[in-house]
Amino acid sequence: MLDDLIRAAESDDYDAVEELADIAAADPQRLAPHLPRLLERGVLWPPTLYRGAGPDVVAQAVERVDGGRQPGQLNHLLLILAHIRDPAAEAALRRWEEQPPSGLDRLHLSPLGYAVTAGWTVDSEGRRRDLCAPVAYRLVMTPTAPDAAAPTCPWCESPLMTLLDLDPADPRVAGVLAHTGWSGRLLFTTCLGCACYTTLYSRVTPDGGSTWAPENSAPRHLHRSTEDPPALLPSVGPARTSAYQASAWHPEGSTLGGHPDWIQDAEHPDCLVCGQTMDYVALVGGADLDSGEGAHYLHLHAPCGVTAVTYQQS
Repeated sequence: MLDDLIRAAESDDYDAVEELADIAAADPQRLAPHLPRLLERGVLWPPTLYRGAGPDVVAQAVERVDGGRQPGQLNHLLLILAHIRDPAAEAALRRWEEQPPSGLDRLHLSPLGYAVTAGWTVDSEGRRRDLCAPVAYRLVMTPTAPDAAAPTCPWCESPLMTLLDLDPADPRVAGVLAHTGWSGRLLFTTCLGCACYTTLYSRVTPDGGSTWAPENSAPRHLHRSTEDPPALLPSVGPARTSAYQASAWHPEGSTLGGHPDWIQDAEHPDCLVCGQTMDYVALVGGADLDSGEGAHYLHLHAPCGVTAVTYQQS
């Protein structure tokens, strides 16, 4: 079956590529023996196919970039290398940050900018900093009573919704938040409607406090409509088999931890206090909120006590 999918993908069969991407999400190593062939045949998208690639694929991709003979592939090759957790891939991206490869001036990101799209960055001291947790758990939607005392959105006056209420006493939660440095209860609240138009920030405290950040700035195109959020509260469910199985498209795709399933380009917001890239915490899909569209992405910058909610749709 896998050989058939590989052959179909080489013939630009979109459905086959999608199936391979699902296989790579569930078990990145399963595709590893086939990745040199896919690279050779020019199957470079999506780059997540290559998460389980070994040193041979890294060496070939680096050689292609250094050689500069296929400038049309540069964007895809940098994305592939960013998604491969291999010291040689990271070293190449760091080197190209200082010594740009041929053709980089025609792209929109620096080499380490590609790292952010794959869920990691480099901190001010030059150390790798992972933006995503290595473990993931399904989020189960639990009906809850409407909260008459819930604070309201300053813009549209709709009640704010609690998207997540996390207690690190749960070892699953503690494992997901370990990379962020946060300790204490963590609450994510947002206006579901207004979050569709702009990134919404909150200030949070370890006792479970969450308040609307006064720095939030309403966009001109904001559609103001008062609407009650769904009476649902996500709770932590069973473990995902890998960190890459969140789904922004399908029911039961909401996930705590792991890596996001971006609908559009990767979007890790910057902290409104210090400007550093924020850590990713969870995805809450519209299909699980009865809206059936899009996904909300939850982020945290623990040192500044700031959360952010972004939204993407097709």
